[in-house]
Amino acid sequence: VYVGGSLSFASQSTEKKAGDMSETSFSIMPEIGYNLNEEWAIGAVIGYTSNKFAGIGVADLSYAVTNVSESAFTFNPYARYTFANLGKVNLFVDGGVDFTTFSKSDCTALGVGFKPGLAVALTDQLSFVSHLGFIGWQQLNPDGDDNNYNTFGLDLSGANLSFGLYYNF
Repeated sequence: VYVGGSLSFASQSTEKKAGDMSETSFSIMPEIGYNLNEEWAIGAVIGYTSNKFAGIGVADLSYAVTNVSESAFTFNPYARYTFANLGKVNLFVDGGVDFTTFSKSDCTALGVGFKPGLAVALTDQLSFVSHLGFIGWQQLNPDGDDNNYNTFGLDLSGANLSFGLYYNF
């Protein structure tokens, strides 16, 4: 059995001449898993994300102050296959389903695909784990009919980069 997860915090802002905007985001993604053997594991991530945006925009030639707050709940069950065991370093791929529901925008996101990763055993009980990329299908389903947004492909952007720590029992 292993438990762990990741935390993230980001804040960005611009000055008045660049639009006078700010955005702050925070997420906590706890994870639990079970090693079936040296190659296979099953697990799940259950997480929470909060985003706050404030800015001044121009609409119909008048300035408007925008303050938006959004939170999301994520559930991601997966199966993990470790394809290379190099001593203290393991290379793996997680295959799973991502489901996210947003609180205020009445929107859901669904994804099915694979996330490659790397685990480094720091001690017998503590491991550093990272994921980079996603290959698969994703759908964003905003409120309303016939307005889904579908994506299929490989994404190696920073949005799919995560770091975390696991405690192995």
